[in-house]
Amino acid sequence: VTKLITFRIARGQRPCSAETGAYCIARDKLDENAMHELITHSGKSIDNQTPDNWLWLGHRVITADGCTITMADTTENQAEYPQPRTQKRGCGFPIMRCVVMFALSTGVVLEEAMGKYKGKLTAEVSLFREIDEVIEKDDVFLADRAYSGWFDLARLIERGAHVVVRKHQRRKTDFRTGIRYGTDDHAVFCDRPPRPSWMSKEEYDSYPEMITLREIRIRVATPGFRTREIIVVTSFLDDIDYSKDDLAALFRRRWQAELNLRSLKSVMQMDHLRCKEPHRVRNELRAHLIAYNLIRQVMTEAALHGGVQPWQISFKGTMTTVVEMLPALVAVSDPDELCDVLLGCCLTHVVGNRPDRYEPRVVKRRAKPYKLMNKPRHQYKPSEA
Repeated sequence: VTKLITFRIARGQRPCSAETGAYCIARDKLDENAMHELITHSGKSIDNQTPDNWLWLGHRVITADGCTITMADTTENQAEYPQPRTQKRGCGFPIMRCVVMFALSTGVVLEEAMGKYKGKLTAEVSLFREIDEVIEKDDVFLADRAYSGWFDLARLIERGAHVVVRKHQRRKTDFRTGIRYGTDDHAVFCDRPPRPSWMSKEEYDSYPEMITLREIRIRVATPGFRTREIIVVTSFLDDIDYSKDDLAALFRRRWQAELNLRSLKSVMQMDHLRCKEPHRVRNELRAHLIAYNLIRQVMTEAALHGGVQPWQISFKGTMTTVVEMLPALVAVSDPDELCDVLLGCCLTHVVGNRPDRYEPRVVKRRAKPYKLMNKPRHQYKPSEA
């Protein structure tokens, strides 16, 4: 509201009221479907600007990953998104699971799905099935082993899309079998598994009886990396146009989905939402995704302006630049010159090219020496006796 007052005064208009009650009432009336359409529309419009040299061998690549988000501890939020059962009442926060689909070339959000942290049809793959229609013919779906189920792969392949996913660790691989292309590279025939209890017979019969998948082994020789060997499953059966090295390089870029989620949760502070009612929480999350896409729009324009790719520009640097320049941008009479300066400033925030840097899962900064809350807050009050 303070920013709106500043904006109106800069344009010679009367200041509005500094009370925030009307703003909260208006935010409560936001339509959830409209907010969702803003995410998909903005993501699609930005992704359509992708030049051919940003694609992977002529294909659009879509990644997916999931995360959990906490929210204000209210009765309404706990009823719809309950906290884990291992936590005592009043000592935890309501928790939501979210799956986001990104375009690899620009990093924009194309689709999202939200659900409870635990319960029936609340796993990452279940939420993914609600939004996988965004993957179209000739697209490439790049993901980790959580999305490597037979039915999920078959559904995308039957649609005409391609898959590049990590094979689940419980499935065995024998490179002496199947159609051999070379060392650690072969194609195998995968029969349809038995019908799961959650799937109807009509849906089960709609799947093919067999799919052909190519498996490659990627050996990680970089010292310090946690995983030494990775098996990747793909529907690209042509080993000439899609070599083993091309697929290995593509799967290495899957980490961009993790970095995009880090930008949302850490840089944009989406890890804990403040609203006290479930529908407001969902819209608050969608507002973060819309703002994220708008920042990605600036990064895309800056990358086109500077002849680089968006992933080479710092998201945090771009967001800081936009936040600092936006008040002046809406106040000046001729914003074109300032827009050019904005894009130029964004190009200076270059992401370091450190592909083999070792990132240990440790925290440098020490936590505060406070104990964790293990009983409701009111029980900590000293007795008045």
